Amino acid sequence: MTDTTQAEPDGTVGRTTRDLTRAAVSGWLGTAMEFMDFQLYSLAAAIVFNKIFFPDVSPAIGLIAAMATYGVGYVARLAGALYFGRMGDRIGRKKVLFLTILLMGASTTLIGVLPPYSMIGILAPILLVALRLVQGFGAGAEIAGATVMLAEYAPVKRRGLISSLVSLGTNSGTLAASGLWAILLAVLSEEQLVSWGWRLPFLLSFGLMVFAVWLRRNLKESPVFEERPDVVDGVAMSRAEAAAAVADKAVEPERESVIEAGLRQRKGKAFFLALGLRFGQAGNSGLVQTFLVGYIATTLGADRSVPTDAIVYGSLLGFATVPLVGLLGDRFGRRPVYLALTVLTILLAFPVMFLIASGTTAGVTVGMIVGLNVGVLGLFSLESVTMAELFGARTRFTQLALAKEIGGILATAIGPVVAATLTAVTGSWWPIAAMLVGYSLITLVSVVLAPESRGRDLVRLEDAV
Repeated sequence: MTDTTQAEPDGTVGRTTRDLTRAAVSGWLGTAMEFMDFQLYSLAAAIVFNKIFFPDVSPAIGLIAAMATYGVGYVARLAGALYFGRMGDRIGRKKVLFLTILLMGASTTLIGVLPPYSMIGILAPILLVALRLVQGFGAGAEIAGATVMLAEYAPVKRRGLISSLVSLGTNSGTLAASGLWAILLAVLSEEQLVSWGWRLPFLLSFGLMVFAVWLRRNLKESPVFEERPDVVDGVAMSRAEAAAAVADKAVEPERESVIEAGLRQRKGKAFFLALGLRFGQAGNSGLVQTFLVGYIATTLGADRSVPTDAIVYGSLLGFATVPLVGLLGDRFGRRPVYLALTVLTILLAFPVMFLIASGTTAGVTVGMIVGLNVGVLGLFSLESVTMAELFGARTRFTQLALAKEIGGILATAIGPVVAATLTAVTGSWWPIAAMLVGYSLITLVSVVLAPESRGRDLVRLEDAV
């Protein structure tokens, strides 16, 4: 007999272990693809895009321009989060996840065939920005959708572990992108890399997109979405329709009370708490995984392979860090583990940056590995399940997507540009450490104010606070 993970309201079998496995692989793969696409771009922006698309400016200004182009994608992500998030709460998670994977994959592949500035002039960076906007529009709901889908599929006692697969997907994508770039830097000359080598990682992502699309076509809808009392024939009632149904006694008494609770609650508190939780991880990620790669190579003068290799090693260690943090969250609760990781990140910020600023291979490697696993991947593992549990089922997709993307704009997108400016002005590494502390303090305050969410019934329509 096959184990089930959920049961339908009428008592029939809901989702089998095979369904859960397919949902887990789909969520992991889609998130891996999203982060591989974005990490491919961020590394290219840090290493070669200033030469390919911004060749007529100084190296420092070229790096800032490339980082700004990287940040443009986050503006489109916000639009995608709002558009697809509302769609996902209205018609289901599965359909949205199918669309987002198509947009991301197509735009990433097309970046790989863009002509350089030397061929078409200013049109080259314009096209690059346009594709970044399309890529970001699709990615804006991808990780939120995968997070919601896995959390809503997972058994309650293993929700933290299974939801952490989304974070493992980010780690897998980062590792794949960093590994590809590490190989390119090792085997290609500077001339080969700038002329054609940089295109290869973008073109290779096409095959991954085809597989992900096929997998999601066969994915069943989230059982929590189908069990929602405000969903009729696969479509959620609007607020006006739900209020009318309650007023007219058109729904069963047990469904009526759940719908009423969802309609009565004023939204806002859970959203701002989630935004604060997101801030630390997102800000730290932008600094560690994006800015420091270019900073170490251009400012510290280390070989370009040193920071990319360090991210590879850190990502490999992350395959243990991410599920371990998920297990600890299931065992001890979300808040205690969150508090421990956030405080540890704050305490390690200056020592980690001191190691990286040494410019030695050993110092850079150890600093990057510690920063990535404690301040980025560890926090992300907890963030995946905690944010899903904070929100009610009626607006979970929309609120989670917006919290992630607004946090991304405020921290991940703007952070590298601010860091590049501050380090250029001060000529020192300490602003980077200070930014790591600042981001993490915001998350620490949010953790203190947030309720413990472990074990919450995700079918409830109202937020946890």
